Amino acid sequence: MMKYFLSALVVALALPAAAQQMSNELDSVSYSAGIIVAKNLKVQGLDVMNAELFLLGVLQVLNEEQTAMSPSEAEQYFRNFQAEKRRLEGMMNKQLGEQFLAENAKREGVFTTESGLQYEVIKMGDGPKPKATDKVYTHYHGTLMDGTVFDSSVERNEPIEFGLNQVITGWTEVLQLMPVGSKFRAFSPYQLAYGERGAGGVIEPYSMLIFEIELLEIR
Repeated sequence: MMKYFLSALVVALALPAAAQQMSNELDSVSYSAGIIVAKNLKVQGLDVMNAELFLLGVLQVLNEEQTAMSPSEAEQYFRNFQAEKRRLEGMMNKQLGEQFLAENAKREGVFTTESGLQYEVIKMGDGPKPKATDKVYTHYHGTLMDGTVFDSSVERNEPIEFGLNQVITGWTEVLQLMPVGSKFRAFSPYQLAYGERGAGGVIEPYSMLIFEIELLEIR
């Protein structure tokens, strides 16, 4: 029976989505399992594959047939694939970030510090500047180079308080240059952001980050 149901699933995958019907619980469970597996694979970096070989592997395991790789070999191969994919993506991010910063440094109004941090003044305040040991109250909007927003107190309409020694190095540095009431745009190279590892699913390894930061108060 297992072979019959899985063969039917293979056929259904070739049909237009509108023609696929889920008429019972097994249909719904099967379809939901496919969605879950596919989403997990995409999260793990596999967004292109040979669908026939993927389904062959699924069929062989569920039908308890001999597979071309042992489970441990398959796991190791997939881990190696993920590691190499992250390495290549990281190198690409690093190169793109360096190219961006090199061009950005030529723009009028952009300042580059000794650490490699770049910033431009959107609005200059007239209050005191915070020290690295201070807590500050800020509004900010953080994006990747392509404009993808990864965090934004502005969109949440919720300014945030934090210690300057509790954030990425680029933030610690640029906020000490900002008098209260200022708004700067900061361009943080990867080594002053989340480094070689990245953060979460959005900020990839070696990512250069762009922030608009408004310093509201020193607390």
